[in-house]
Formats: sequence, C-alpha cells, structure tokens
Amino acid sequence: MAGMKQIALDIGLASAPSFANFFGGPNEAALRHLELWAGNTLRSPVPTYLWGEAASGKTHLLKAVRETLREQGAASGWMDASMLEPPEFNESWATVILDDCHLYTAVQQQAAFNWFVNALSAPDGRPRWVLAAGQMPPADLALREDLRTRLGWGHVFALQALTEPERRSVLRREADARGVFLSDEAMDFMLTRFSRDLGSLMQLLDQLDAYALQTKRAITIPLIKSMLESE
Repeated sequence: MAGMKQIALDIGLASAPSFANFFGGPNEAALRHLELWAGNTLRSPVPTYLWGEAASGKTHLLKAVRETLREQGAASGWMDASMLEPPEFNESWATVILDDCHLYTAVQQQAAFNWFVNALSAPDGRPRWVLAAGQMPPADLALREDLRTRLGWGHVFALQALTEPERRSVLRREADARGVFLSDEAMDFMLTRFSRDLGSLMQLLDQLDAYALQTKRAITIPLIKSMLESE
C-alpha cells in the first residue's frame, strides 16, 4: 500500500459550516431568517437569539453567518465560552455574535452586555446586528438581568435537533447524490458510533467516499474500521 494517499479523519470536525451545508428541516425558519439578514446587512438589524439542545445546529448557523459576512469583506465580533478575556467592542465589526451564552462567566457577561449596548448605539450612528445562542430561552438563562432581558428583545428561534430518521434520510440522500451505495448496516454504524451532528456525518461520508474509491471497495463496516485504522 506504499504511496497510498493518507486520509486524515477528524471525527466530529465538519467542513467549514455554511448555509449550504446546513440541513434546514425543522429549523427552516431560522435558516431563512439568517440567510436573508446576512445577505443584506443594510437592513435595520433586530437582535436574534437561537436556542436549543446540543447538536441542534446553533454554532453551525452562527459560524455560517460569520463566514457569509467575511466573504462580503465584513468583520464580526465573536465570543464563546472559551474566550476568558474577550476584547473590547470594535467599531469595525458589522455584527456581534455571542455563542454559548448559557455558560458565560461574570467577565464574559460584562463584555457581552458592553458589546450589545455598543452594537445598538454605536458612536457612528450605524446599529450593528446582535446574533446570540444558548441552550435555553432567554428568560431561563442564569445571567445578569440587563443582559438576559436584552437577549430576548428581538427574534427568538427554538432550534430542534434532527431526529434519527431525519439524519438517516439526509445521509441517504447525500449518498445517493454521490452515487455511493450505503448499506443499512453501514449507516447504523455511522449513526451510533459517530457524532450526532449532521455536519460531522457529512464530513465522514466525504472521507468514506474518497477512501472507498481509492481502495476500490464498497462502504461497509469493515471499510469504515479499516479507514479509521489507516490514519
């Protein structure tokens, strides 16, 4: 097998999140709302908050907005729970994006409140959009009152994680579109052993497709195991 191209597989790391690779399903309304706004930053911005359980697509959508704006040459302020010392609000930002709000420390809450106030009353008179996400509705967040109430000011969307039949149907559709035969056994294995996140499953399908072509084998459980062992 010398010379065979190595396949690197990062389970759980999907390709760059975008609107195109987000399966709307039960979350179509939120997807359309974000696409519409990110495609026209001149519209009057109304704060938007997404909530839902893990793997419902919140971070994917926030990153898709940031990426869409970046492609238009616009910068975004981004804060999540891993940023222990968030920067000051920056007037060059077109939008402020707050992920993992339910996990914010006192320092992060202070910064988020500051970003929110500055975004809506920026010194240059041009309001910025505030897009935020957390695991529960704004009213249920264990945050300081002034931040919690502001997060509920505008549009609030409850995101639903895809059910297993929905994930199965999307995987089947993607496999068919690539002309890949995915047995029920192989799909069961993928759905039970890997991330529930659809983006990660799509990434896995990509890599399985490439590996199956290289090794001239069908996608079976032994092939999946063999690919994982060849890393």
